Formats: sequence, structure tokens, C-alpha cells
Amino acid sequence: MTLFAPEVTSIPIFGNTQGLKASQIRQLERLCRRSLPPERLITQEFARHLTALTHETGRQVGVLVDRRGDVTHVMVGDARGIEMPDWGRIRAGRGRLRGFRCILSHVGDEPLTRDNVTDLAALRLDAMVAIGTDADGLPANAYVAALRPENRDGSGIEHLDPAPPARIDFDFRDWIRAREEELARQDQTRSVGDGERAILVSVTTGRKPLDLESQLAELRELARSAGVDVVDMVTQHRPALDRKFLMGSGRLQDLVIRAFQFDVDLVIFDQNLTATQARNLSERLELRVIDRTQLILDIFAQHARTRDGKLQVELAQHKYLLPRLAQRSDVALSRLAGGIGGRGPGETKLEVDRRRVRDRVARLERELRKLRGQRESRRKRRSRREVPTLSIVGYTNAGKSTLLRALTKTDVHVADKMFATLDPTSRRLRFPKEREVVITDTVGFIRDLPPDLVSAFRATLEELDDADLLLHVVDAASEDYERRIEAVREVLREIGLGDTPELLVFNQIDRLPDNVGETIAARHDGVAISAVTRAGLAELIARAETLLFEEGGPGARTLGLAGQRH
Repeated sequence: MTLFAPEVTSIPIFGNTQGLKASQIRQLERLCRRSLPPERLITQEFARHLTALTHETGRQVGVLVDRRGDVTHVMVGDARGIEMPDWGRIRAGRGRLRGFRCILSHVGDEPLTRDNVTDLAALRLDAMVAIGTDADGLPANAYVAALRPENRDGSGIEHLDPAPPARIDFDFRDWIRAREEELARQDQTRSVGDGERAILVSVTTGRKPLDLESQLAELRELARSAGVDVVDMVTQHRPALDRKFLMGSGRLQDLVIRAFQFDVDLVIFDQNLTATQARNLSERLELRVIDRTQLILDIFAQHARTRDGKLQVELAQHKYLLPRLAQRSDVALSRLAGGIGGRGPGETKLEVDRRRVRDRVARLERELRKLRGQRESRRKRRSRREVPTLSIVGYTNAGKSTLLRALTKTDVHVADKMFATLDPTSRRLRFPKEREVVITDTVGFIRDLPPDLVSAFRATLEELDDADLLLHVVDAASEDYERRIEAVREVLREIGLGDTPELLVFNQIDRLPDNVGETIAARHDGVAISAVTRAGLAELIARAETLLFEEGGPGARTLGLAGQRH
């Protein structure tokens, strides 16, 4: 069913009434003055009024009834379906239902459709009742569905046995009270300290199943790093992405029901959403909907500690927001022409919002340029001392900060989360032959890193410009480590560092069977280590020292210059 905002009219009927006779419209109007006993879900007499109209018009007819038994809305559809009115889109409170039940008549003795069940879950209705119409226009069976926290089939939907309306005589008030108590008990099982609950969604167009699994695993890890509790994952493979909802209508209906079943707070899409898609999905699900870029930005905002980091995160957030302002549904999209006769009364809300965001972006960029200059001065001082620089790069959560801590024996922030490090951290490292280098840890990379993030964090990534050697840390225990290596190299090429010397460091070999990590490292001419157990660190230091201080290396040139001065 499609929700729409009804036009203001003197006739309290929602839907398309074109083609109806005046007498039929009067019958629809009389439905608004009918009511049900508060203790009855449906009565035979009430059902007869609906089916008579359906039989006469050939269209589905429905009503929304509140818990007092009063009809609040009348809807008319076509032979296949019915449109629900938008009564404010106020979602029911957690653990509660909306307080309305939908009763409609089908053309023929048909059970509840998938659309009926989807609207039941999406709108958190008390019940959905479909009444079949027989050949004489009289009520046939009534098909009833209601929500419950968990069901044996895992659907979150309970279907009552079909029966004529006259035989549905349980006390509706007790019945609905028991259901809300069930929902409330489910909600109470969630402790106060629990994070937000989410469903992850990925819609693919040609990826291999193995690739899809690894990408979903990464999205789950991103959600965990953001403090989100992932309760379910939904996937769909399509020839092409849907421009309106990204996913197909059938899978979207399944998602609506799953969102109710698992009582989630938000839905996270692995693909980047357009503003239109995000708005349409949010309205259909009545939940917050975010995409992968927004999730990464949220993680960055949580982990930014220094002024540099906070400014860069805010800049990335504003750059993400700016192109989406033009498609927001709650602002006027007027375009005022310039010149004589074309000037309007002033800026629209959209134009004001865009101007404010642009002004803030310009201010943030000025502040970051100032901080960039300060960092450049520090790098020049290090350069004058002619100390070689090692920079640790790698996929997020590969163990870069743990390696820095292990090599320098200093207190560096370490966390088993993606993007735990946003701000560059530099330490001194002394090699066994009394040779000294500066070693720097930087923000981790990730596949399909949003361009605005790369642009915003360009100031931080400039620390890599002076690197004489990149220690490219790889999580050897990751099943798709080769793809992650290529993702990091792609970012390095984007920022102009594709030709900087690189040493692959295969970390976390303690999570692999004996000798597996060493075999992987040998195949890629790298070094196998465990930054936690310190295994392989001696070989790493030896390889780095050779690359830095052998003939032709930056350290060798530094030593040669020092000898000339003496």
C-alpha cells in the first residue's frame, strides 16, 4: 500500500473516488458515523456494510478504527489494493502499538496480501482484518493478523484461523492489552546500557557471494565500532539498483516486517544512498536510515580527540550534507531569478541552509590550512635534523597503533575498533646500530573511502608525504587481506604516494596456525609479525633498517652527509 497525504476536502474519504456514483459516496460517508463495540474486533453487521460497498463498486473499501470502536478514517481503493492515509506519521512508542486497527473488504474471498501484512508491521497497527466478499456481496471469511514480539516461524506476525466475522467474538480489549504487555516485556529485556539496534542491508549488482560476505562482515565491524548492536542482515541481488528505494519492493516489505520483529532503532545500508532514497526508505520504514558513509563519519566523530581531528570530521560531515540539502523534502525548492523584475522577497530556507553550510566549510578549511602550516613547520624541523621517517599505513583495525606501541614501548591509544586512531602520532625509534628514525601512525584506510573523507583528512595524510618508507600493516588473519592491500594502495595512489617504498607487514599471525603467516609473508616479500606477542619484530626492524640505511637509502644518504660535515 502507498501512503499519501490526503487533500483537504469536505468528504472524509481517502483514496480515488472518481467513477463512483453519488449514492455510493453517501454510503462511504455513512461509514464514518458507524462504530464498533469496544470489546469487539469486528461484527457481522459492520462487515456487511463493507462487503456490500465492495460488491457494488468492485473496489476494496477499508476503515481505521480506534480502541473506543470509532471509525476515524475511510479509505477506498481499487480491485487490487487500498491506500492508507497519512495521519501524521507519528510512530508508536517503543513497546506499544498505534491504537488503530484496519478493517477492509477484499473483492472475492481472498486472504491478507503481502501489502496488508507489511502495513501492519510498518504502521504498528493493533490488527489487520481482511473480509472476503462472496458472490452475493455478503461477508465470507475474515482473515486477521496481528503483531507479536516473536513467533514460532520467526516472522513476528501471528495469523488467526480464518472465520466468519460473526464467529470472532473474543474480548478485543483483553486481547490487545495482552499483546502490548508482550511487547513491553520484550522492551524491558533490553538493558539501559545497550546500544542502538540495527539491521544491515546490502543490495548487490554483480558481486560474487564471497565478496558480499566479506563486505557484510566489514559493515558489521563498522557498526560494532560505532556502538551499534547488529541484530539481522538483509541482502538482495538485482540487475540494477532501484532509483527510488535502492532495493526491490518485495525485499523492502520483508525489511519492514523484520524491523518490527527485531525492534530496531535504525537501518544501515552498505551502499551510499541518494537523498531521495534515504528519505523514501525512512518514510517507508518509519525508522532512521543511514548509509555506509554516514556510519564512517559517525565513527570518526566518536574517535576524534584533537582539534585537528574534530575539525576534519566536521568538514567531512558538512561536505557530505551540502549536496543533499537540495533534495530535502521539508524545504521550499524555489529558484529566484536575478535582475530587475526577477528578485524575490529573500532567501528560501534551502538557500539559507546552503549558505550557512558553505560558510562553515570555508571557515573550517581556513582553520585547517593554518594547522597544516604548523605541521609543515614541524616536519621541516625534523627534516633539517636529517632523520629518516617511517610511516605506518594500512587498512583500519589492522593493528597499526599496537605495532607503534610495541616498537617504541610508549603509551599509544589502542582499541579493537575501526578508526580508533584518527590523529597522527609520531615517536622516536632507535635501531640497534644507534641509528634513529621518526615513526608515525596515521588514520586507517578502508575500501571505497568516501572522497570527502579523503579530502577532509588530506591535512593528516600529508604526514605521509615525507615518509622514506611505508610500513604497510596487513591483518594476515583476514580472509580478504589481498583485497585490503589493494584498497590501501589505491588510496595511496590517489594522494600521490604510490611510488613511496613499501614494506608489507603481515600482523596478527598469532591468530593463524603455525607457519601460515610466514608463508603468506614470504609470498608477498613481506614480514610476518604479531604486535601483541612481539613475534617477528626483530626481523621487521632488520628489514626496515636495511631498506633505510643500505646504499642509496635515505638513511645512507643522511649518514654520508653527516660524514662530509665532519
